[in-house]
Amino acid sequence: MLKWVTNALRGKVCLEVEGAFPERFLNLCAQRGILFWNVEWLEATRLRLTVTRQGAGDAVELGERVMCTVTKAGQSGALAFLERFRRRYALLIGLAISLTTVCVLSQFVLTIEVEGNQTVPTAVILTELRRQGLRPGVFGPGLDEKTIRTKALLQIPELSWMSVNLYGTRAQVLVREATPEPEVVDLSQTGSVVSRASGIITKMDTLSGEALVDVGDTVLAGETLISGTVHLKAPQYSELPNLGTIQVRAEGKVYARTWRTLEAEIPLASQVKTYTGEEKERWSVTILGQRLVFFGNSGIPFSEYDKISEVWELTLPGGQEMPLTVQKETCRAYTTAAAEIDADAARSLLEKRLLEALKETVGAGEIVSTDYTAQEEGGVLRVTLQAECTEEIGRFVPDQNTQENEADP
Repeated sequence: MLKWVTNALRGKVCLEVEGAFPERFLNLCAQRGILFWNVEWLEATRLRLTVTRQGAGDAVELGERVMCTVTKAGQSGALAFLERFRRRYALLIGLAISLTTVCVLSQFVLTIEVEGNQTVPTAVILTELRRQGLRPGVFGPGLDEKTIRTKALLQIPELSWMSVNLYGTRAQVLVREATPEPEVVDLSQTGSVVSRASGIITKMDTLSGEALVDVGDTVLAGETLISGTVHLKAPQYSELPNLGTIQVRAEGKVYARTWRTLEAEIPLASQVKTYTGEEKERWSVTILGQRLVFFGNSGIPFSEYDKISEVWELTLPGGQEMPLTVQKETCRAYTTAAAEIDADAARSLLEKRLLEALKETVGAGEIVSTDYTAQEEGGVLRVTLQAECTEEIGRFVPDQNTQENEADP
């Protein structure tokens, strides 16, 4: 294998020798140190052999001395291949431009890869890196990776660590997301647990404070469930008066049966699009983050239109995306006209949205039953949802003294 590669690089020539004594030609080649191989006798007075490109000229001169005719039957190798383009100046210029382009472009960042993020969107990281100077098309050796990393981390507090590595035309950005801080309860802040919805108490877990209601009681929204004012009673069988009160931070879970009513409405007439068939296309090319728009000054003669965008991105066979995209924008003209909406479809849409809103309101609670009613009035469909739920209704409210003390500084 090594011998074949060596011969391919330095070149080889196939010679045909014809004369009375071809063997004398072989002896002289050996004496002069001309390398040859693949000797093949074609006739008694004619043979074929292979010599190096450097020894071909000397071999032709030796053939004349022994009265043999030496002709070149063929040649191969890198130098022989390049000689074909010696007078093809356009190809040589194109080759020179291609090599120059490769050498120049290899100094620029063409792709940026972000790895290690899960909750922070890649688009957010790329946008911040662009602000700091790292973007497709930037000159790689002129970048300060440490400064870019430090400034980007200051602007994205959700990240705790970042590394920017340049590998030729590829920039690899490795990130590590910060661990969210646990919620710390300020025990010095006193207050009470009040109801955020009306209902019937089904379960109570009081952790601190004094419970003012019990299981089975009916409460209204805003009513205090667990007070932050704790009354200190005197010891049992003691004739001493009560010891007074202390203020604490009331904590606990209060569960109740609740009944919620939600409403939504939608008009039964709407404007519907009708396409006229008129279309106009606009093309653009984005290279290294720079967008070139063709026919950008022609304008769009439609007053109302939809814009449909199609993007083709250059992708290498290995799946690597390159910073070259072609975008086609199609503008389709339309007119609007009033049309009636199917009442059943509108009702189903409102019921679905009301149920989603109810789930968001209840949170981790349970929806026991739901009942929908619909009413049409003045061209408007109104849907009402009445639901029975089981949910946690307690919420902490600081007392007025604590709020005033926090506001003084």
